[in-house]
Amino acid sequence: MKNRIISSQISLLLILLVMPVLFSFTTTEQKRNYNPSLDSLRFTGETHFRNIKQLTFGGNNAEAYWSFDNKQLTFQSDWNEINSQPCDQIFKMNIDGSLVEDGKRYQLISTGKGRTTCSYFLKDGRIIYASTHAAGDKCPEHQMFSGGRYVWPLFNSYDIYVANKDGSDPKVLIGGNGYDAEATVSPDGKYIIFTSTRSGDLELWRYEIKTGKYLQLTNTLGYDGGAFFSRDSKQIVWRASRPQGDEAETYKKLLAEGYVEPKELNVFVADIDGKNAKQVTHLPGANWAPFFHPDGKKILFCSNNHSVNKGGRIFDVFMINIDGTGLEKITNSETFDAFPMFSYDGKKIVFCSNRRTDRKPTHDTNVFVADWIEKPEAVDINFK
Repeated sequence: MKNRIISSQISLLLILLVMPVLFSFTTTEQKRNYNPSLDSLRFTGETHFRNIKQLTFGGNNAEAYWSFDNKQLTFQSDWNEINSQPCDQIFKMNIDGSLVEDGKRYQLISTGKGRTTCSYFLKDGRIIYASTHAAGDKCPEHQMFSGGRYVWPLFNSYDIYVANKDGSDPKVLIGGNGYDAEATVSPDGKYIIFTSTRSGDLELWRYEIKTGKYLQLTNTLGYDGGAFFSRDSKQIVWRASRPQGDEAETYKKLLAEGYVEPKELNVFVADIDGKNAKQVTHLPGANWAPFFHPDGKKILFCSNNHSVNKGGRIFDVFMINIDGTGLEKITNSETFDAFPMFSYDGKKIVFCSNRRTDRKPTHDTNVFVADWIEKPEAVDINFK
């Protein structure tokens, strides 16, 4: 027995001695294998990204979100190469570019009818998304401007559907009168959070998957939407407007017409029951598409706060501490970068952008995936 104990102690000592060597070797290998000159989609100053890979190649592709196994993405697209409908439909793809179940690179998940938005994986691989197809096969008509203001449409025909992994058998999961959309799922698989006008304003609601119970999470005049859960499923983050005075009257008027103006938005956090809500950003312009960093202490979000004085057309991804300190610019393409989401293992990040390898301007928005570098090294800081 004594010899056995001594042998075990020696084995443990050898493991402890070898581990630093193995770690050093792995780190060296990673450094050696990274060639900055081949990272043609990366821009100077993007110290947290490596090996950016483009996954779509035309049209408007947005809101790409990870499957729980980190192997697939759902996204919405009007790209005419894959979508015959002139407005968004929901697709999924493998992040390695391989063919999915239907033998194509991009698999249609929605019905191909109406307009869709905001898809997300459930833990069992099924997919939820909002769609207007029950109200008609065609894209619902809407305007981009109302009274000279750029607006987003709020179709009352949006209901939230759940479909099988291949898109078959879509069924209404969350519906009724009014706008129901912008649904995402908690990492523990218990809840869905979504935006709805069922109470008369654009508020956040929580749906418990097991029981079907609803809980209203916000109750303040203004747009509350685009919510996500923290990795531990204990908090939520979302974008919100808090109009005052004449702006409040304009907000209510637009809402009655079925629109919202995404002009003055900031990022908020709260517990998953809506309690302890607090504003994280206090920035000009539109601050939206927030997502928790895996550590739960920081938030990534999209913003044009730095370009408001130049027309507000440049959007970048920023990172900020949950207490509102430490604002850091993450992307630097000087175009449009938005919709950041970390993979569930925290190793990669997906985002949508107008960037191109040749740096030419484009209106195409595509999906990109990159390795996330938490602690940038010299090769990242000196990237040009």
